[in-house]
Amino acid sequence: MGLTARVARAALAAWLLLPLVPLVLWAAADRWTAPAVLPQAWGTAGLRDAVDAGAGPASLRSTVLGLVVAVLATPLGAMAGRALATYRVPVGGAVLAALLSPLVLPPFAVALGLDVLLLRLRVPEPVGVFLLLTVAALPYTTVLMRAAYAAHDTGFEEEARTLGATARQAVFHVQLPLLAPALAGAAFLAFLVGWSDYVVTLLVGGGQLVTLPLLVASAASTVGNEAQVAVLSLSSVLPPLVLLVAVGLVGQRGRA
Repeated sequence: MGLTARVARAALAAWLLLPLVPLVLWAAADRWTAPAVLPQAWGTAGLRDAVDAGAGPASLRSTVLGLVVAVLATPLGAMAGRALATYRVPVGGAVLAALLSPLVLPPFAVALGLDVLLLRLRVPEPVGVFLLLTVAALPYTTVLMRAAYAAHDTGFEEEARTLGATARQAVFHVQLPLLAPALAGAAFLAFLVGWSDYVVTLLVGGGQLVTLPLLVASAASTVGNEAQVAVLSLSSVLPPLVLLVAVGLVGQRGRA
């Protein structure tokens, strides 16, 4: 690895981790008042308050929500991306514009309008949240997989077919391993949409689906509980960072 690459990685790590330093200090502080540079008293009061507020169940709900959105949006984005990159889709520009429309429309207005529709259709709140967040994640998975399929060399699959592999074997043993880094990246982005969502979960969930972002917002709306807010914020940030590292490792293996 060259010096430039090492410096770039160090700069990226600093960019991601340095903003977390104040959160770590606040999370471990029982008392921290101005003008002290560091907390005057250390402890686990923030952690206890976060657990009492329901951080555990909220984290589990956020994880399930992110995983469901990733499981639904990743294959749908892969199919849409492959169709747009490989085949002559009629009015492909219009199809792509429709897929990207969730990025253009205001999330609050869309969630508020669709909430009325879902209520009239008697769709359960969790199902409505899953569906809307899957639609919100489709632009990210579609664009990423479209670029991946556009750069994909189908010659490897054709060679596998000439050696006796069936079409199914060529897809599962050749195509998917080559596209694994892109699929991991698409799943990561879709997971983030479900994990970090606030507006759709609040409006469409109707308070029945209390996730970690909702808990962070609720705690941050009051004063005097900075340690609890810091613990909840770290709980929201650290899992995506771990996943980001895992996706990076998958990408390295794919390039190798």
